[in-house]
Parts: sequence; structure tokens; C-alpha cells
Amino acid sequence: MDIIICPTSADAEKLTARMIADAINAKPEFRLGLATGATMENVYAELTALYKAGKVDFSQVRSWNLDEYVGLPPEHDQSYRYFMNTRLFNNINIDIRNTHVPNGLADDEEAEAARYDEEIEDAGGIDLWLVGIGKTGHIAFNDPGTSFNSRTHVAYLSNETYEQNKNYFNPPESMPRRAFTAGVGTIMESRKILQLITGERKADIAAAAIEGPMTAMISSSALQLHPDAVIILDEAAASKLKLRDFYKEIFANDPKWAAYR
Repeated sequence: MDIIICPTSADAEKLTARMIADAINAKPEFRLGLATGATMENVYAELTALYKAGKVDFSQVRSWNLDEYVGLPPEHDQSYRYFMNTRLFNNINIDIRNTHVPNGLADDEEAEAARYDEEIEDAGGIDLWLVGIGKTGHIAFNDPGTSFNSRTHVAYLSNETYEQNKNYFNPPESMPRRAFTAGVGTIMESRKILQLITGERKADIAAAAIEGPMTAMISSSALQLHPDAVIILDEAAASKLKLRDFYKEIFANDPKWAAYR
């Protein structure tokens, strides 16, 4: 894993957006994996700004999202399709037909999960998957105990995940307890993984996922096995990392990061 520590959350968000834009510019027919949540909102605002400034073109990009709540229609204001449309897709020149989110209303949930993985495979796989990290160390909705080999599936959300997300819903108890999620194995098959972690409240779990043992109890720890995973943190999120000074030294001196310093 490559670890990059930025001074502030704004710096981390801008760097994340710039890396995504650069990857798209290098390969216009890019296959991009996307995440939702508060951590990503400013990244999508930065990508929108880069597009409007003429610095990235999404016209040939195809995207797949990590997850979607079971039972929510795409027009529901807490569905992840709605989130992506309003925060990113409607603001850039991506073809909406090339954007993919699991169908939360699918009659056959197992078939929908299998279809989603097959669709990614048929497209040639994901070039880069953007992910965050939850308070339990989960990526997507792969809560503690999810196998590293898991494929896209319907997950029953842990109590901690439910408590973390329910206040976005009105009323809170209307939040679904199940969601489609790309599996850990599905995510790990992408050519590159870019993880963004910000805020002091994520410091303990970031340290456990990055420097602790690999365990299915922290699905993000699987990224330790990925051949090209880049983790971007702000100072607050990196505060519990034992090797944070070493990570900073690498970023400051390794020629491969020269364009981003």
C-alpha cells in the first residue's frame, strides 16, 4: 500500500479528485468504481470543478457504484442513485446510460447481485475503485465478518452502521436494514484502489486497517493485499499511524509522487 498524508481534509479531497482526473485523462474509456457518503461529497465537487475548468472529460467513462439500499427507488432522496445523480453525474458530461448502481427494487436479489458482478466482468473490470472506510472498518457495506472472497451480495447492516446512517432518513427508522454491496473480492479485483480517510474520528480504525493484522472483522484491512492501493488521509485521520513520519518521507522523496507534491 502507498500511504499519503495531507495537511487538511480539503487537501486530501483535492488530491483524490486530481488523481482520478489524471487517470481518466490517461485513459478516456475509463471504468471507474465510485462510493457514496459524506466523505465523498467534496471529492465529487472537486471533480465537477475540474470538469467545468476543462481539465477532465467524462464522456467515455463508465462507472459502477459500490452499493444501494434494498427497497429504495432511484428517485428516493436517500438512494445512492439519487446521491450520485445530484452530487456528480448531473454536473458533468458523463452519459447517464454508462452509470451503474445496483437496482434496489430488484425482485430477485441473488440474480441482481450476480448480474452486477457479471456486468463489471463483461466490461473488462474496474480500472480504479474509489472507497472510503466506515467506523467499523468496512468498505462499502461489508461489515465485520464479511469474507475477503465475497462477491456482490445483499448485506444485513450492523447496528453500528445503522446508527451511523439512520439520521439521514426522515424518519430515521425508515432506513432499510439491508443493502446491495460489492463484495470485498469484487472490490479487490480492480486494477487500482484509491481510499480516502479524513477526520479524527477515523484515526483509530484507519490505524487498525492500515497497520494492524488483516482480518475479516475489518474488511478494509484486505487492501493490504492489493498490488496497487493508495490510501490518502488528512493529518487528523493519520494521527494514530505508527509509521506516519515514514509515510511522509516516502511521499516527499519518491519520484513517482513528484507530480502530486
